Amino acid sequence: MAGKFTELAIDCADPVALARFWCSVLDYEVQGVEEGEEVVTIGPPSVPEGKGRPGPVPPVLTFARVPEGKTVKNRLHIDVNPTDREQAEEVERLLALGARRADVGQDGASWAVLTDPEGNEFCVLATRCP
Repeated sequence: MAGKFTELAIDCADPVALARFWCSVLDYEVQGVEEGEEVVTIGPPSVPEGKGRPGPVPPVLTFARVPEGKTVKNRLHIDVNPTDREQAEEVERLLALGARRADVGQDGASWAVLTDPEGNEFCVLATRCP
């Protein structure tokens, strides 16, 4: 048996605010708050196993407060696939939520690079996935 990817931990300055942003991006909900809002876990809405779930269960995201700020480009990042709109419309939606455009040398790429409110890079892919 192999391991299963179930969670991505993200260091940040404000776990509650960053969790709120990513809940809006991914249509996730808060699943847990620990240690006086020092750690916030978000994930897909609860659905009974096998009912109304088109594929594998997506991983949860855990945001943990750390004292140091982000200093360099992420070595690991999230890719977001629009499900009900085109890439440009999704980028505009995410910008309205607080994302910012980023240039990491992606000239001519089919994806758009944005950052979340704390500067973590993520990509918005051009292919729509239901």
